[in-house]
Amino acid sequence: MKPALSCRNDGCAWSEEEAAAGLLRESLPPDAVDGIWRDVRDAAADVASREPLLRQRLHRLVLDRSSLADAIGAILSDRLASADMSESSLYGLMNEILGEDDAILLDIVTDMHALKNRDPACMNHLHGLLNMKGFHALQTYRIAHALWKRERRELAFVLSNKSSVVFCVDIHPAARIGCGVMLDHGSGIVIGETAVVDDNVSILQNVTLGGTGKEHGDRHPKVRCGVMLGAGAKILGNIEIGAMSKVAAGSVVLEAVPPHCTVAGVPAKIVRWHQRSNMPALDMDQSVKN
Repeated sequence: MKPALSCRNDGCAWSEEEAAAGLLRESLPPDAVDGIWRDVRDAAADVASREPLLRQRLHRLVLDRSSLADAIGAILSDRLASADMSESSLYGLMNEILGEDDAILLDIVTDMHALKNRDPACMNHLHGLLNMKGFHALQTYRIAHALWKRERRELAFVLSNKSSVVFCVDIHPAARIGCGVMLDHGSGIVIGETAVVDDNVSILQNVTLGGTGKEHGDRHPKVRCGVMLGAGAKILGNIEIGAMSKVAAGSVVLEAVPPHCTVAGVPAKIVRWHQRSNMPALDMDQSVKN
């Protein structure tokens, strides 16, 4: 497979143009985590003062927590707990992973910014943190992926499976996903074992990054930075979706897509070329003409 322009997941640097267009983990200000945590707490306090029915929940998941990492652990364990995996044990696991790896928390913060900036349904960071299941599934993947890299693969698979059942998003724990990623709606998204999703990618509902069913080994797509994958798009096989490209809703992609273009159809074909400054993942324009 011939590689196209790539980003952090493959160890390559962003171009100057791409770095200016998207939010990178490395470009976050020093107080990014504390800043977003203050925003979340302020919003939670405001809602708690106006909605008595939500007050206890907001205190338990946000206002009584010591940090953003603590809140994320509480929220995910609340959503994923079951009879044989208690909320307290999952909370301990989440805190263990987040406490050992600051990079995961920075990835989560860039995901929170991506969600707030790209999804008009996300009113604020608190809403994304509490209510957006695509975000929850992505952060559960980050914990499962950390377990996978630590050779705790049985637990990674169990957590991944539980996330698939609860959030309807199926991400293999071995997949490699960058930061600033948004799973819009989330429902029906499938990301296979050897898939790569680089930084600043937007993926809408019912997207599949799958194999062809006939291959073994490295068999899943590589989605480069700035790409938007429209609702229902199916990208199959070890092919590359080039940087800053767009796959239109309902398309089936069986061949590599060059950078800076839109593909549409079954099978997908190039329908237009973009200016290099266009970043479909941030623009979130679903049309095939723009």
